[in-house]
Amino acid sequence: MNEKKLKIIILTHGGANRLLELISALETVEIGGVFLETKIAPERSFKEKITRSIRYDGYWTTAKKFTAKFVGGETDGAADVKTIKEKQNDLENYTAEKNIPFFKVKDFHDAETIDLIKNVNADLGVLYGTNIIKETVFSIPSLGSINLHQGFAPIYRGGPTVFWELFNGEKSVGITIHFVAAKVDTGDIILQKTVPLDYDFSRYDLDWESFLKDFRFGLKEPSVEMITEAVGLIAEGKEQRIKQDITLGKRYRLPTKSEKNALLSVLKQRRKSWKTKTPIVNSK
Repeated sequence: MNEKKLKIIILTHGGANRLLELISALETVEIGGVFLETKIAPERSFKEKITRSIRYDGYWTTAKKFTAKFVGGETDGAADVKTIKEKQNDLENYTAEKNIPFFKVKDFHDAETIDLIKNVNADLGVLYGTNIIKETVFSIPSLGSINLHQGFAPIYRGGPTVFWELFNGEKSVGITIHFVAAKVDTGDIILQKTVPLDYDFSRYDLDWESFLKDFRFGLKEPSVEMITEAVGLIAEGKEQRIKQDITLGKRYRLPTKSEKNALLSVLKQRRKSWKTKTPIVNSK
């Protein structure tokens, strides 16, 4: 008699093709559905958008951004949305090609979406690149849901990935796969590893944004491999759950413009130290 497969659902905003490829290779797992949420950000009034933009990007960037929008130019935010839409289309095409059940929904928390998720009757939910998911959704699968957190929980909870580790002078960044709980990134840990964090001044100088972009890209493959491993362990009933001590560390949040400026100042100081330690190479 064949053993029952672990039936999972994947909740994502897109870019989950590689994850699906790896999980599909697990003989003990059945993908019951991929749920793609098309709502990327909360709906906000124009005033709220302006206020948030000033807080997180500063007056000058805000002025350029909204001027570009009014004159018909493409802003960085619009370019990011375009990239997300492309990844969503790629995911839809991929699931169609592989005959994986696919559901495009506006909001994971809509009543219609919740009914769709319940109808799949999944054992486990897998969150990959989503906004905060409420308990009304992540608790639907019989075993609950697991989440990828690119941070060493419980020391670094929340986000964004890498920024605060770089700010604090950490030598590594964590990748954590954990069960989802009501508070952000506080559920029991299944798997965890660290990746060395070494800022390369010779390549990036003070362009920390490019460094973060490249570093985060490098985290993708080990992250999907760890999610797949965790799903496999759960399917075999071999996962070990480690309870977090949330009195350690803190929940980090999106850095404000002043905090971004502070990081730049920190990097300038570190660059001075780096230059004194960098050997002079004789070109002859």
